[in-house]
Order: sequence, then structure tokens, then C-alpha cells
Amino acid sequence: MPPAVSIIVPTFNRLKLLRRSIASVFEQTFEDWELLIADDGSGADARAYLEALDDPRLRVLWLPHSGRPAVARNAALREAKGEYVAFLDSDDLWMPSKLQIQMASLRRHAGRRWGYTRFVLVDESGNPTDWQRTRSWPVPDGWIFDKLVRSETVIAVPSVVASRRLLEQVGGFDEDLVMCEDYDLWLKLAAHSEVDTIDEPCTLVTRHAEHSGSEVTSFQDCARVFEKVLRARGTEHLHSIVREKLAEVALGLARSHAARGDRMSALRTLISSARHCWRYPQWWVGALRTTAYALAPQTVVEAARKYRSVRRAHSGAQP
Repeated sequence: MPPAVSIIVPTFNRLKLLRRSIASVFEQTFEDWELLIADDGSGADARAYLEALDDPRLRVLWLPHSGRPAVARNAALREAKGEYVAFLDSDDLWMPSKLQIQMASLRRHAGRRWGYTRFVLVDESGNPTDWQRTRSWPVPDGWIFDKLVRSETVIAVPSVVASRRLLEQVGGFDEDLVMCEDYDLWLKLAAHSEVDTIDEPCTLVTRHAEHSGSEVTSFQDCARVFEKVLRARGTEHLHSIVREKLAEVALGLARSHAARGDRMSALRTLISSARHCWRYPQWWVGALRTTAYALAPQTVVEAARKYRSVRRAHSGAQP
């Protein structure tokens, strides 16, 4: 008999954090699950740990390294047998009752084919981050596509459980995206089904120094996701919002290029985005600042960086 839930964990060389994540799966009070670990070409230490795991509910998929979580998650999704699929990243944690609470709620609301929980941002010691102490995202349910586009809520990958058939219906994760593939999937799920929510912090998302990816890639992929929204049917009422977000993303991308010293890419980004973004005042302000930064002599740029570094250090030292 197939399990109720297939748990998908992609991983690549995060042995210390991975051990905690896997332990949080085995501590679940809900036990009708299978665990699919999609290893993206990890080294010997992580591989040895995974090979030593001994539980009939667990399978490891040995994949060639791609550096794309979407590829690893989709590989596991193709092997999944559960009615539902739960996602957990190799650096995050579930509270012991997470699956039990979530599955009970999904079964009470049959028309809602996916769901998510509130999450808490923590450091490697499990303590809430400074950001978490001062901010909290709402957890709306029902039809939330518009709310997602407007950034009125944020959904963490390890908080989500979705019907496997719904995931297959929308095509899983977009493997062309290196980052933002999760946001892209939430939009696709939200366009097809109401969402169920648990307004409890059942998921801990860890902030740490081993995060992969770059700002440039993040902004580029975020732009691709918003461009998809513009092309989708029935989104005309959101086009002005999406175009404004694209203007913000273009500025972020240009600033990231400039910060890396790639002045020509920064200027090309501003020029190519001007035809879509010129109507937004904030784009002009940011474009002028970024252009000045990109064209400034290197000695001036280095001096500005040192000044900001000193200012940040001085500010952080204040009582």
C-alpha cells in the first residue's frame, strides 16, 4: 500500500545540517510516509552518512551534480508514491507534530489540494533571527494567487505539502530556474487550487553561511517568474503591479552587477529595462544612483565601500 506522504529532501554537502533535518523527519508523530533523499552529487562524507541510513521507508537517489534544487526535487517527485508530497530542505527542520497537524487539516478540507504552515527563521543554534523578532508574514488561505504576486505573504519550501497529482498537473518545478523555482511553483499551485494553512510555526528555516546562489542569479530568475505572470491568461488585472515589480528587480540586478564590478552588465541592464520601467519614479532614482556608481572611478568606489564598512561597524558597536 502506498504511503500517505512522500517526503522529498534535496541535498548537497551539508552533512552537519542534513543530520538535523533527517532527524526531524524521524521524530514526526505522523508515521505514514516515505523519505526520498535526492543527493546532488555530494562528497564522500555526506555519501557515507546517507549510505548508512537504515529504514525501509527511506530511499536515496544518487544524482549527477546539477546545482539546481528544481532538478533534484523533480527527480524525487518522479519516484514518489504518496498521495501527498511534503518538501523539506537539507538545512531546515520540522516540529514533531508538523505532518500530523497539516495532514489532518488537508483531509478536513478536501477541496484544498495543497497547504503550508507558518515558519520561523532561526540561526544554526535554533534561535530566532533578528529579522524574525521584528517581522511576521500573514498566513492567508483560500485563493492566494493575487496575494503571492503582490508579496502579501511568503511561503517557505519546507512548510508545503501538496497533492502529488496537483504537482504533476502543473509540471513540478521549472528546471530552467536556478533560484526562485519555489515561488514559481507556488504561483502555479495557487492558480489551480485553494490553499490550506496552519497558522502555527511548524517549520524552522535556518539562516547560515553555507547558502548557495548569488544575488545576480536571484534577480534574473525572479524577473523570469514575473514575466511568466505577464504571459499567463487571466492576470491582466495584475499587470501594473507586475511591471512595477519588474522595475524593482531590474534595479536590484543592475546594483548587483555594479557591486561585483561588472559595470557594463549594470549599464546594459538599466538600458534594456528602461522601455518597461521608465514610468516608475523609483526606477529613475535608482537608475541614476546605479549609473553614477557604475561610472565612478574605481578609487572612488573602493573609498565608498570602505566608508560604508566603517559606518556599519560603528553602528553595530553602539549600545
